Amino acid sequence: MGAARQNTSFPGPGSGSTLHGYLARPPAGTGPGVLVVQEWWGLTRHVADLTDRLAAAGFTALAPDLYGGTVTHDRAEAARMKRELPVERATAQLTAAVRYLLDDPATVGDAIGAIGLCMGGGLALRLAVQEGDRIAAVVPFYGLPDEDYRYDGLTAHVLGHYGEQDASLPAEVVDEAASRIGEATGRRPEIHFYPAGHAFLNDEKTPSAYDPLQAEIAWRRTLSFLWGHLG
Repeated sequence: MGAARQNTSFPGPGSGSTLHGYLARPPAGTGPGVLVVQEWWGLTRHVADLTDRLAAAGFTALAPDLYGGTVTHDRAEAARMKRELPVERATAQLTAAVRYLLDDPATVGDAIGAIGLCMGGGLALRLAVQEGDRIAAVVPFYGLPDEDYRYDGLTAHVLGHYGEQDASLPAEVVDEAASRIGEATGRRPEIHFYPAGHAFLNDEKTPSAYDPLQAEIAWRRTLSFLWGHLG
């Protein structure tokens, strides 16, 4: 167990509640907003690094801490923390984060993007359905909601990154989700499969599934996609 990377706080979903997160603003001072939704490990150094990289690329980026200050690199502990975080509570916290990010003077525009990693990928898609036009672009990395999830109401453009060798998320499951998204939005999402396993973007994961080449390709696509729909 460890401590999350936090540098900001904001009002939570309940009266008088407070949430924490990691906020990074672009060198120019303002930019489109992007929410970064954590993996089941918590708000780790990796998540904070991605937030900093988004800021360096010109975005105002916020990673909310859904676990209230705790991170882990132990798989059993991560699974327990995920089980103890109801989806409804997580999306309520993310909704509060969307409000905070949109209200930040450094955020340009009335809609933001959302990137989600593994558990966060599914949550980011759920959030985009719930928030409608307030989220213009959503980028799940190796994550989806439940297989029977309905995407009715989704208006955001979708870019998905998945590993061909990811046993936890077979290609047919991703393809079925893409079809559901297409039916809901009237447009096929942009889905990419990479010759890599689960969590190939994560250079902190142990044992490491990090693939530097595929991570770089996916990240370049992500930045281009976000600028295309937010810039």
